[in-house]
Amino acid sequence: MEKDLQAIVEGAASRLKTVSSRPDWESLKATVLGPKGSLTQIAKGIGQLPQEDRPVLGQLINKTKGELEGIFKSSLIQIEEKQNLEALGEKIDPTLPPPSNFTGGTHPLTNSRRKIVSIFRKIGFTVAEATEGETEWFCFDALNTPDDHPARDAQDTLFLNEEASWNNITRKNEEAYLLRTHTSSVQIRTLFREKPPIRIIAPGRCFRRDTVDATHSANFHQTEGLFIDKQVTIKDLKGVLDFFLKELFGNKVETRLRPSFFPFTEPSFEVDLRAPNIGKLSDRWIEIMGCGMVDPKVLELVELDPLEWSGYAFGIGIERITMLLHGIDDIRHFYNNDLRFLNQFNHGS
Repeated sequence: MEKDLQAIVEGAASRLKTVSSRPDWESLKATVLGPKGSLTQIAKGIGQLPQEDRPVLGQLINKTKGELEGIFKSSLIQIEEKQNLEALGEKIDPTLPPPSNFTGGTHPLTNSRRKIVSIFRKIGFTVAEATEGETEWFCFDALNTPDDHPARDAQDTLFLNEEASWNNITRKNEEAYLLRTHTSSVQIRTLFREKPPIRIIAPGRCFRRDTVDATHSANFHQTEGLFIDKQVTIKDLKGVLDFFLKELFGNKVETRLRPSFFPFTEPSFEVDLRAPNIGKLSDRWIEIMGCGMVDPKVLELVELDPLEWSGYAFGIGIERITMLLHGIDDIRHFYNNDLRFLNQFNHGS
C-alpha cells in the first residue's frame, strides 16, 4: 500500500511539470485529491482492513495528502507567476532611461495667442470673434478695398462656389462667400453690432492662397486690434503698440513707424522693432506688424460719422511672433505635429 501511495505522489509531481494553466491544474488535482481521485479511493478502502491496520494506513494517507497538497500549491504558485509575467510583457531593463512623460500640452501658437490676449487685456481690450467663413463685402468692401485690388483676385483668396450657402453668416448684399483672409472682418461685424467707444482685439485663423514654404502658409493666424473713440490720435496708437511690444520682447525693445499703405487705414504704417534678445535677428530693425488710423471711408461704411469718431487699427501674425520669440526659422514646423518639436514648448512634457 505504501508503494501505491508513493506512486501517486511521483505521478502527480511528474504530470504537474507539463501543466501550464489553471484549468489544467484544477483538472489534475481532481484526479488525485478530488472525490473520485486516486488518493480518495485508497482512503475509502480503509474500512475493509483489519482494525489493527487501519491507524497505520490512515497516517500514511494523511502524510501523502499533505505532501500532495504541498506539491500542488507550489505548482499553482509557479503557474500564476508565469501568467502574471506574460501579462506584464517583456522584462524591463532597469539600466535604461525612463520613458518620456506623454502628458499633453498646449500648442506654441496657442501659447502665443494667450500671451498676446493677456497683454491687451491689461489695457482694456476685449476679445471679439466671428466665423472663419466670410463674405466679400465684410472682408473687402467694408474695408475700403477696391475691386481691382490684388487681394481680391482668385489667385490670392479662397472663394467658395456660387452654390455655397451658410446659415450662420449674414451677407450685406448678394456677395460671394470666401474664407477670410484676415480678421479685420471681425472688426467690421463688431462695429455693426456694438456702439463706440470700442476697444477690441480679434485673434483667429485666416486663409490665403499662398504657396507653402518656410515663411508662408495657406493657413495662418492673426491678431488684429481696433480702437474707436473720440479724438483718437497717432500718439495713442504708438503708445499702445510700444506697451505691447515691450511686454512681449522686454523693456529694451525699440520701435518705429514707417509709412506704408493699407486700404482701410490712412495714414498707414509698418511697425519695425529692434531688440537685443531675438537670436540672430538681435539688434537689427525688422518689420513686425502693420497699423494705421482708421480710414474715414471705413467709418462711413459702418454708419459712423468720421467727424465725431476716429480710431486706429493694427494687425500682427501670431506665427511671426512665435517664430521671433523662440528662434524658429520655418513656419511649417507648427503644422507637422512632430512631438519632438512641440514638446519643447511645454514644461514637463
